[in-house]
Order: sequence, then structure tokens, then C-alpha cells
Amino acid sequence: MPQAIPVSLASIKVACSQCSLRELCLSEGLSNEDLQKLDELVGARRKVRRGQNLYRVGDNFEAIYAVRTGFFKTDVIMEDGREQVTGFQMTGEILGMDGIGTEIHNCNAVALEDSEVCIIPFAQLETLSREITTLQHNFHKVMSREIVRDHGLMMLLGTMRAEERLAAFLLNLSQRFTARGYSPAEFHLRMTREEIGSYLGLKLETVSRAFSRFQEEGLIGVQQKHIRILDIPGLKKILSHQQS
Repeated sequence: MPQAIPVSLASIKVACSQCSLRELCLSEGLSNEDLQKLDELVGARRKVRRGQNLYRVGDNFEAIYAVRTGFFKTDVIMEDGREQVTGFQMTGEILGMDGIGTEIHNCNAVALEDSEVCIIPFAQLETLSREITTLQHNFHKVMSREIVRDHGLMMLLGTMRAEERLAAFLLNLSQRFTARGYSPAEFHLRMTREEIGSYLGLKLETVSRAFSRFQEEGLIGVQQKHIRILDIPGLKKILSHQQS
């Protein structure tokens, strides 16, 4: 497992108090005094190279991780050896909450590109959250987003056709990139189509056909992993048909 990279207190204080991701992470709405306490809690950063694990199934749960840069996937390996992707996490999102209940991690977290995370020791976070109610509220919001995302995945797998699943997936990515100040209509997919299929409960061939159909209909432009959404209302219309 990659070693944590120690940083000086001065550089730690840049991590939260001046981080451009603070509205997406745990530090939203904290006073300067409370931000300093959170800064001191974030004791290290860790670089994770593409293809490396941040943690694995069965690892002891000690911390949660704020994605500072990069992109991750979480997955589990089924009994028959197949990979089941359970999520994709990008800059400003939190990894590691799967271990809170059992105190061991229940999935693998793998970097899809060279990435960096802020390490937040969970026991110390719990203690600080009892002192700072806004921090506790922010953490509850993060957990709530995870629950809503899980429910959304259940809806995808339970009620939607292949094209609807892919449309929902692309629109979700668009919204998440927008929240980070990036283009809502043009982005690079860090995951493979096979990984998208695993997440959406679709075969690779089905994912490829859906991408081709969207391109033929002028909804998206595809160049390898580079995606341009040409017709956001058109993608939303696919979902509205499903919901009507």
C-alpha cells in the first residue's frame, strides 16, 4: 500500500482553509477557528498511482479519504471472480465510509488515474464532530449523498432500459463535473466501457451499442474516451419517457 506523505503544519492549513473544494467537502460553512481545527486533523496526504489500491476488502478501517485530485472506482469481487463496480468517485468526494459499520473495508478502492487524497482519521473526526456541530452536519450530508446515490443505482438496475441507464449515467457525470467548475458538456471518461457496464448492470456489447446509438442520433460525440454531450435536453427526454 502506498505510504502516507507527511506534510508540514503550514501546508496542512492550506488543505482545507484555502481548498477550492471546500463547498463539496467537510469544511463547508466552518468558521476560521473551526477550519484550523479541521486542518490540523488532516494530517497527511497520499498519492495513489493509476491502477493502485487506496484500500482493499478486509483492510482495517481507520480513516476516510477526501479525493483532492483524480478519479477512483470502488468494486467488489464476486464469488465467481467477476468484478462488480459499485461506484465512481471524483475530486471533492469522500471514500472509505463502507468501513464505518464493521470497522473493516467491504470494497476495494482503485485509482483510475494518478490521484491524491487527504487522509481524515475517523476516530479523531468523530471527536471533533461532537465539538463542532457544523462539521457533524456536513458529515451527515456527505453520508446522505451516498445513500441517495445508492438508491439511484437501485433505480437504474431495477427499472430502466439500457439506453436510459446510460443516459442517466452521463447526465449524472455532467452534473458532478458542473459542481466542480468544469464543463457540463465535455469531459474525459476515466473508466472503461466494461467498468461502466459493470456499474450499470449491462454487458460490454450493450454499452457499446448504446454509445453508438446516442452518437448516431446526435446526442453525444465520442472520440475514444472523450465525450461531448451535444444534446442535454435530448438525454433528459430519454429519462422523461421512462418516468412518464
